[in-house]
Amino acid sequence: MIKFIKESREELRNVVWPSREEVLNSTIVVMVAVVMASLFLYGVDHLFEYVFNALVSLGS
Repeated sequence: MIKFIKESREELRNVVWPSREEVLNSTIVVMVAVVMASLFLYGVDHLFEYVFNALVSLGS
């Protein structure tokens, strides 16, 4: 177990971590993508609701 921990620490030293700017840019891209996907799904949901209500009203 101790060997595993030592090897893990060595591997973590070899990792190339992203810069603060890269993390910030990636975070912004993800947030924009989430907002766009949410707006798209919101629109599709309302479209289906409109179509469903139109079909139901035809049967009444």
